[in-house]
Amino acid sequence: MKAIILSLLVGAALLTGCQKDNFDPPSSTLTGRVVYDNQPVGLRSNGVQLELWQRGYQLFTKIPVQVAQDGSFSATLFDGDYKLVRLRGNGPWVDNTDTIEVPVRGTATIEVPVQPYYIIRNEVIQKNGTNLTATCSVSQAAGGTNARAIEAVTLFVGTTQFVDVNNNAGAFSRTGTALADLSKPLSLSMALPAPVVAKGYGYARIGVKTVGVAELLYTPVQKVTVP
Repeated sequence: MKAIILSLLVGAALLTGCQKDNFDPPSSTLTGRVVYDNQPVGLRSNGVQLELWQRGYQLFTKIPVQVAQDGSFSATLFDGDYKLVRLRGNGPWVDNTDTIEVPVRGTATIEVPVQPYYIIRNEVIQKNGTNLTATCSVSQAAGGTNARAIEAVTLFVGTTQFVDVNNNAGAFSRTGTALADLSKPLSLSMALPAPVVAKGYGYARIGVKTVGVAELLYTPVQKVTVP
């Protein structure tokens, strides 16, 4: 009798284990962009994180979603109804902790609106001999009680497509009085770093830093060829 009971218990345990292992993995896809004025926002690669939450299960935990440097993101999920959260102090924009309802059934696409402190427009990045030059217009996008001072505008250049404040071969910044009048275009110039010259090409973009805000807002990455 003991042997029979033991066999039944072992069989039940094996059946339970098989049932756990037989759950289908998540197969639905959520894709999206972080946008301002219907345009994607340039960021540091994986420097900004969003969160997805889903109720109705025994465990109510967050699903972290990393945002790429072109403002895009994606997540593989189970079908269901999710809440998307923009974290405090996690981007170059005004905090907004309002949740966004995200229904996912097979595939879903969403745009996450943000209000940057500053934006960069009309950027032109060119090689001039052994130098890299850039011009752009920077304007304040968040006013009133959300306004913050500008800290720096920086031209970054690197040897890979991932270019930002932490990943670069060289940088040149305008700060202080050089940013006193943003109604005028800004110009930035720097010598091409030796690693870029040796490789024969590189990648560049411009970033704007707001006082008291860790992350920068960036322009799209541009390839720079060195003949």
